[in-house]
Amino acid sequence: MLPEPLRDEFRGRHVVVTGGTGMIGRQIVTLLCDAGAHVTCVSLDRITVDPRATHVHADLCDFATCKSVTQGADDVFHVAGIKGSVEVTKAKPASFFVPLLMMNTNVLEAARVNRAARVVYTSSIGAYEAAEVFSEPDDIETGPPMDMFPGWAKRMAEMQVRAYAQQYGLDNFAVVRPCNVYGPGDNFDPENAMVIPTLMAKVRRGDRPVTVWGDGSAVRDFAFSRDVAVGVILALVKGTGGRPVNLASGEGVSIRTLVETLQRVVPFEAAFDATKPGGFPRRVMDIARARATLGYDPATSLEAGLRETWDWYLANAGEHEMKVNYFRG
Repeated sequence: MLPEPLRDEFRGRHVVVTGGTGMIGRQIVTLLCDAGAHVTCVSLDRITVDPRATHVHADLCDFATCKSVTQGADDVFHVAGIKGSVEVTKAKPASFFVPLLMMNTNVLEAARVNRAARVVYTSSIGAYEAAEVFSEPDDIETGPPMDMFPGWAKRMAEMQVRAYAQQYGLDNFAVVRPCNVYGPGDNFDPENAMVIPTLMAKVRRGDRPVTVWGDGSAVRDFAFSRDVAVGVILALVKGTGGRPVNLASGEGVSIRTLVETLQRVVPFEAAFDATKPGGFPRRVMDIARARATLGYDPATSLEAGLRETWDWYLANAGEHEMKVNYFRG
């Protein structure tokens, strides 16, 4: 539940959450419904995540649709995106790049045209240039992003927000860059999912052992979806000056430690395959700015987050099959 002053911000407001059936989006939908907001959840997935919200099935790649769903909105949370493993990013870059460009451009422009009072855009850690620890830039980045095609698409939307500020003087668009987010509602398809849902899917189907790519030494920053959702809400309310603010746990965890932590939640045998790529050696976010300017304070431990995600997955194992998958076909 949101702290009381933050809940009061949304009582009676009309709020649109794009990607409201995703990991972060569904948490935002529930938190804002709890706060008494009138929430419209927009998604291509035919899933109801909270019966108190109005669920709209809509393709955000169409500008007329975006104008329609944001008409009359006080606040717009643009959380819709496309998420996949490193391998599928390389194999199917157009499946990331094209729809991301289209939906980002359309939703942000529709929110501007419809004069939404507050807007927050969810970018990604993949928009950063390669580094080990990521701190928010004060200037526009010109080097290539780590996640080449989706990273450029994310950056273009950030540039769109900057363009609005420069041309129209708009300061009501916030930007956040989350890290590796996990939680209920994730993509659990092991063919194209991220590391945590892939591990869980392999455990559930009974792999013995569960094969883990790499030697386990790669370090990542894993944040639970509800913590990040609260950070996104804080960013919308307090603003980011149109510049990106990191949302993460702020702690580096090796893949080996991740596996060992998951084994405390559900026992399984694991085998690391060092012949397979493990990705970047280290990717951790500095969240000092989010703490200082937003009051962001991620509170969910890795073990607690994994346990909640695993329990949800056991009860909803087939949900990801009902969701749109950009990488099939």
